[in-house]
Amino acid sequence: MFTGLVEGIGRITALQPLADGLRLQATAPFDLSEVKLGDSIAVSGPCLTVVALTPRSFTVEVSPETLQRTNLRTKAVGARVNLERALRLGDRLGGHIVSGHIDCVGEVVRLRQGPRHLQLTVRLPAPWSRYVIEKGSIALDGVSLTVNTVHGDEFTVNIIPHTASQTTLEDMRVGDRLNVETDIIGKYVEKLLQPLGEPASHRLTPELLVRHGFI
Repeated sequence: MFTGLVEGIGRITALQPLADGLRLQATAPFDLSEVKLGDSIAVSGPCLTVVALTPRSFTVEVSPETLQRTNLRTKAVGARVNLERALRLGDRLGGHIVSGHIDCVGEVVRLRQGPRHLQLTVRLPAPWSRYVIEKGSIALDGVSLTVNTVHGDEFTVNIIPHTASQTTLEDMRVGDRLNVETDIIGKYVEKLLQPLGEPASHRLTPELLVRHGFI
């Protein structure tokens, strides 16, 4: 489990294609002496397991499912990645509950640089947009953000200068693709509705939740 509060930016130093996945090596901005084999690190969103360590870098294996669901398949050596180690029991949950299990890849369709913030508009594949609500939480490339507005399959987020400078979001351009993890609560509520006769694709509404006693 993660918070979406990125600890720093690493850089991919090696990529090794495997028969059924990929090995990825990256540098880290934190002390790797505190990292052990088998630990989890979120690499621009996806939760990955450390399989090898050096004093300055760590290696993870990326499964075929993760490659299919994320933008890691498009990364090259030298690419910058957001890094966060797994949450420890007792740590402050400053962002939101992030599992590191990516739902889909979204596309940046508009970018507006304001005097004190950067606004991104992201388009999602239609099946996933139903989990995004105004003022809800979302993780983009592993960064915990608040949804400002939602219009159909598009939503906007504002990024303050500190977040931009500490993550790869400051590099975003129109057409770039981001790893998206929607809020896990909505997915669980939808699953709970299915035994009550509601199809999995049914759009959750306040009326529907009231009718089934969830609120």
